[in-house]
Amino acid sequence: MPKMSKPDSFLTPTYGARRMRDPIPKDHLPEGDLDPQVAYQLIHDELMMDGNARLNLATFVTTWMDSEARALMAETFDKNMIDKDEYPQTAEIERRCVQIIAHLFHAQDQEKPIGVSAIGSSEAVMLAGMAMKWRWRAWRKSQGKASDRPNLILGSNVQVVWEKFCRYWDVEPRYIRIQEDRYVISPEEVTARMDENSIGAVAILGTTFTGEFEPVRAIHDAMVAENEKRGLQVPLHVDAASGGFVAPFLHPDLEWDFRLPNVVSINVSGHKYGLVYPGIGWAVWRGQAYLPEDLIFHVNYLGGDMPTFTLNFSRPGNQVVGQYYNFLRLGRAGYTRIMQNLQQIALWLSDNIAKMGPFTLLSDGKSIPVFAFRLRDATHFSVYDISERLKMRGWQVPAYTLPQAAENLAVLRIVLREGFSRDMGEILLRDLRNVLEELKNDPPRHPKEPAGVPFHH
Repeated sequence: MPKMSKPDSFLTPTYGARRMRDPIPKDHLPEGDLDPQVAYQLIHDELMMDGNARLNLATFVTTWMDSEARALMAETFDKNMIDKDEYPQTAEIERRCVQIIAHLFHAQDQEKPIGVSAIGSSEAVMLAGMAMKWRWRAWRKSQGKASDRPNLILGSNVQVVWEKFCRYWDVEPRYIRIQEDRYVISPEEVTARMDENSIGAVAILGTTFTGEFEPVRAIHDAMVAENEKRGLQVPLHVDAASGGFVAPFLHPDLEWDFRLPNVVSINVSGHKYGLVYPGIGWAVWRGQAYLPEDLIFHVNYLGGDMPTFTLNFSRPGNQVVGQYYNFLRLGRAGYTRIMQNLQQIALWLSDNIAKMGPFTLLSDGKSIPVFAFRLRDATHFSVYDISERLKMRGWQVPAYTLPQAAENLAVLRIVLREGFSRDMGEILLRDLRNVLEELKNDPPRHPKEPAGVPFHH
């Protein structure tokens, strides 16, 4: 009988391959190699265990883009954003994006607005915080005063990256606690914490917890008056990670950006309502004077002189390309239509949830298409039970407690992004009603909870 030849990998069915029968190494590099289609299928199948990104109502991050945008981004995976000499057109596209964003935020050409792309708003926040600290330190040095006790004024509702900045760069965080009936900071609380060691204050345009806008104009005006009264120069930074690509289109008359002279820097997430896949963020300054030169490094070993002001050195240029695609593809009219659609769905959805009976809204989606709600009264189930039951149906709706001073409030939050339709909203409402009915008829038993005792938050 003739000896059988080794099976041709091109003829062997994918699930007929030996690696589909045997376990694959999980913690060590395998000794041999795999056919590419087998390696792909193994990993593809494992990733089916993840949740459906489109049904993830917890994340602010974009989960849908045009097929043309995906193609452009796939074509530019291999371009290192930092290598501006080798990829000059990608660098030019980054420059255009910075200027588009700066002008969208009403920067003036005579001040020479400047900015940089980043991995996300987390890196952009670090860069903006460093610029504030360096400028404050130079101001203190010019007065012959000590610069060893910097502080930053911010609400307890900030994203955790601000806490990281304060810890990593040795800055005292002066927190303003939110309250159980107010989830944003006030001008009076900001000015009460200002002193000669304050490197700046942070106002949020679209809080992570409720999606609300903080009163940026009122905070700004109060800070300007306090600076003049006490001979200070404490600037305002706006964390517009979530709202920076929403407010210009839904609230064009709202003054929160570089129209306010004491707003020196803004961060915004391109991978949130900039509608780009993760991760891309932007930091912009109202003028070159607000980005200290000694924070900018110059390298030449990639060819040519390249100024760089980032925490990450090597990263692909494809997210920048994706951002520019959206700017060209959508324009002001396209962004406006998308944001209006999402806002209308958010308002409709929050209104219907409020009408269900058990819930009270903390926000309704009017500022950005994000809203939070809680259970109105003590029940035999919690928001965590609701979140868990919705997850069983595919929906990811986060349940969490608010920051210190309001930690007794446990809430659910829904974030609507491009790719969420009114039809999907109707399905979500149906599933939420069914979950409430299930929990009412068969409430879960919580640890250490005696039978018949209502669950409290």
